[in-house]
Amino acid sequence: MLPRKLLRDMVDASRIDIDNTLWDQSTFIGRLKHFFWVTDPRTCIVSERSLDEAKILVEQYRIGKEPPGTTLQQVVYAKKLYESAFHPDTGEKQNVFGRMSFQVPGGMAITGAMLQFYRTMPAVVFWQWVNQSFNALVNYTNRNAKSSLTPTQLGVAYVSASASALVTAIGCKTFWQKHASPIYQRYVPFAAVAAANCANIPLMRQTELINGVDVFDDKGNKLTESRVAAVKGISQVVLSRIIMCAPGMTILPVIMQRLEQYPWMQRIHPLHGPIQVLLVGCFSLKVSTLAFLEPEQYNQLKEKCKGNVPTVVYFNKGL
Repeated sequence: MLPRKLLRDMVDASRIDIDNTLWDQSTFIGRLKHFFWVTDPRTCIVSERSLDEAKILVEQYRIGKEPPGTTLQQVVYAKKLYESAFHPDTGEKQNVFGRMSFQVPGGMAITGAMLQFYRTMPAVVFWQWVNQSFNALVNYTNRNAKSSLTPTQLGVAYVSASASALVTAIGCKTFWQKHASPIYQRYVPFAAVAAANCANIPLMRQTELINGVDVFDDKGNKLTESRVAAVKGISQVVLSRIIMCAPGMTILPVIMQRLEQYPWMQRIHPLHGPIQVLLVGCFSLKVSTLAFLEPEQYNQLKEKCKGNVPTVVYFNKGL
């Protein structure tokens, strides 16, 4: 549901820009509200038919041919479903498990399991493999549209990320088991996830690093391609993925270590996993940078803009 004030503002307007965001993206709060809205986990259980109907309505509204009697609230809801389930570059429907709106339920379950089942080596290996399989699907689903990976490249990326996670997890588990207290062993999953993200995301999106990504002006017109933009975008994604999982995977082990000392907690051992799952739940580029690092692309940009070069260009960094 949208805030009443926003709905009133939309009612006052005759139409909305279906391709623009509903909140001011120049502010942190505006960006936060937008991503809370578009990654609503409830959109994951919407039927395929409703998603297809939402896409049709968005396309009709874009050209001013929506059905008579269509309300702004219906248009906004269709926009929400469309942006949550369809790729922003290609318009293709995404796999439900790879959508960012599935990150909360899917990530909660897997992270909770990794934090709970860390004591034995088979459990560590299994849950790290599950996590990397999930991450590979998410990274591929949300890649930049220009990225076209061959089956071999996909396989190398998946195996490399899984191997880095397993090597880190097994190495930390073996070392900390002999040289550290039990509390440090609880941080094995976080160390493995951080290491795997550094391998998984760049490898899964390697064609962006090789060929560059499209960059646009503030009106959405494509200007050129840039490998610098790809490096910046992928680096931001890697860092943000590690930061996103840090609170739950660094604070929760301390909480659980303390709780498990109480008799009442020891009596409900089978519920430790579900408890951890619940607790886990509790982009621009300066043109001057392009000119310095990619002079050929900068010259293309100047030709495209006919001398009127913008100070900033934009690109899809992926999620």
